[in-house]
Amino acid sequence: MERRKRFRQIGVFEVCNTLLMLAVCFLTLYPMWFVFINSLNAPQQASLGTVNWFPKELSLASYSVVFNDKTMMNGFYITTLRTVIGTATHVLFTAIIAYGMSKSNLIGRKLYLKIALVTMLFSGGLIPTFILMTKLGLYDNFWIFIIPSMYTFFNMVIFMSFFRTIPDSLEESAKVDGASDYGVLFRIVLPNSMAVIATISLFSAVYHWNDYYQGVIYIRSQELLPLQTMLYKIIAENSMSFMQQQAMAQFGARLPGNSIKFASMMVATLPILIVYPFIQRYLVKGVMIGAIKG
Repeated sequence: MERRKRFRQIGVFEVCNTLLMLAVCFLTLYPMWFVFINSLNAPQQASLGTVNWFPKELSLASYSVVFNDKTMMNGFYITTLRTVIGTATHVLFTAIIAYGMSKSNLIGRKLYLKIALVTMLFSGGLIPTFILMTKLGLYDNFWIFIIPSMYTFFNMVIFMSFFRTIPDSLEESAKVDGASDYGVLFRIVLPNSMAVIATISLFSAVYHWNDYYQGVIYIRSQELLPLQTMLYKIIAENSMSFMQQQAMAQFGARLPGNSIKFASMMVATLPILIVYPFIQRYLVKGVMIGAIKG
């Protein structure tokens, strides 16, 4: 009886909303499922481009080619290194700036905020930025992935809003015990800000893992190309002749380009998808606290 009553209480809006959300979820997830299934399909099946819910002929030949490609694995290493170092430096540097900007007694605080706001709304442009990075010696240098992304105004505002929710009594007690400003930040503020740290870390890690643009513009050495830039070249420029030659030597046959593309997409996408669910609860908590209490 209770189930019938609950079912009757469900209105037209709830039904339509549920159907709409299911449709949105399907449209969002199916392209990834299509790539995943075709990456596991036999190369001949993947080249047909047919719509299949499950692999017609299971094969790991494409993954074998991708994982045996030294340049692809080097790109995976560069991307992983960039993500780890870039995320750590971004969180640390942005947190230090946000902690100072969260203090109302900071001299020139309003001026700093106005100047920083301009950088979020306007950029110097591609050519001036390219010239600047070249003059700084960052062209074709690994640190081009790290230094320009150490600070963003948007993430600083999230940090600053969260820091304001921490009671002043905690900081005052630490200073009475002789702690310096850096001691208060690293011993009191940051340990109580794990939710927002996880949020900003996820933002930064996703950016570093998915970014291909800097590799296209600033990197020329094959050894420094990140994985996403390689994937971009494979898809946009169809530059996979070496991998197809490797497949010829390994399997005695030339694998279709689509098969290698699908496997490369999954190798580039799966790591961040695996990490995301473990950090999602911190992401929601950090954003909500910063938005409501900020």
